[in-house]
Amino acid sequence: MVAQRELSDEQIDRVFQALAASTRRDILRRTIEGELSVSVLARDYDMSFAAVQKHVSVLEAAGLIIKRAEGRERLVRADPAMIARARALLARYEDLWRARISRLDDLLAEASGSSPTSTTTDPPKKQGE
Repeated sequence: MVAQRELSDEQIDRVFQALAASTRRDILRRTIEGELSVSVLARDYDMSFAAVQKHVSVLEAAGLIIKRAEGRERLVRADPAMIARARALLARYEDLWRARISRLDDLLAEASGSSPTSTTTDPPKKQGE
């Protein structure tokens, strides 16, 4: 098994910049589902063919999609390896923040344990109990 190398800062910037536009996120979503020609992609957007080509180029530069020629058409598909690397990066960020929140929870629990309004006391009784 080959270990995935971490994304460089430049690659991270390209990935997040590529995903910043809703059209590019939609193109990526559609190409995850299957390979499509740029002309088929362009039909569903209210913009010029050239504008869609630019969006595809940004995604390709970020490594999120792979473009290949088949005759006169350019076919694009998502690159699952790069998507997995980007997902792993986001998972590391999530782990970092979850650890910070957990430490904060621990500090708050310690602080409330030493105060008279501890959360470990029994809940108030309902009327008639």
